[in-house]
Amino acid sequence: MPSQLVALCFDANDPHLLARFWAGVLGWKIVDDPHDGVTLLPNDDTGFRIRFLPTQEEKTGPNQTHFDLTSTSVEDQQATVARALELGGRHIDVGQLPEERHVVLADPEGNEFCVIEPDNKFLADCGFIGALSSDGTQRVGYFWSEALGWPLVWDQDEETAIRSPHGGPKITWGGPPVAEKTGKNRLHFDLAPPAGGDQEAEADRLVSLGATRLATGQGEAGQVAMADPDGNEFCLLAGPPAG
Repeated sequence: MPSQLVALCFDANDPHLLARFWAGVLGWKIVDDPHDGVTLLPNDDTGFRIRFLPTQEEKTGPNQTHFDLTSTSVEDQQATVARALELGGRHIDVGQLPEERHVVLADPEGNEFCVIEPDNKFLADCGFIGALSSDGTQRVGYFWSEALGWPLVWDQDEETAIRSPHGGPKITWGGPPVAEKTGKNRLHFDLAPPAGGDQEAEADRLVSLGATRLATGQGEAGQVAMADPDGNEFCLLAGPPAG
């Protein structure tokens, strides 16, 4: 059986500030995190938590992954933008074209996200978090499909997307050109072995799919620090989180 995606983790200079921002945008509940961070619990079919972990490193470039938030009408899109701005977000320019109708914003620490126009067909059946939109190769889309056991829902022109059979956001990879990786990603996934599964056996399976093990000290105690075929870091936990 495949790994479980249990959390999307943000490195944050101020985890509590960032957690309050995203709790306000998403309407999710803030709970204590056992590893000196802050966690948000979903109230929909998202299927994974969001964790904010302390770091001293400053953000230096665009993130490899960002949220695409959906909207049901132009008014709903405007309301999401207004709420994000009130909570401490800001408009940013990432080269979007005037005719593009999505709105590009950043959270208080500069993490990019988009509020998508209401008639976007690709995200039509998704919830508020429509997608985790990622910079990455076709190969890495195939890797994550096998790693998580999520089917491909898009595979065209080297662009790929997967989605849990239970619903929730799509995870997409835009294909070439892929930006050169210059340092540790600001966002990463926390995985857990399948129920009753062995952490080392699952790590070996992920390696067989194209992952690599990273040097010790990259993750928290009890975790296996790894990278996918594009070099994007992720952590394999010893088991599912409590609670």
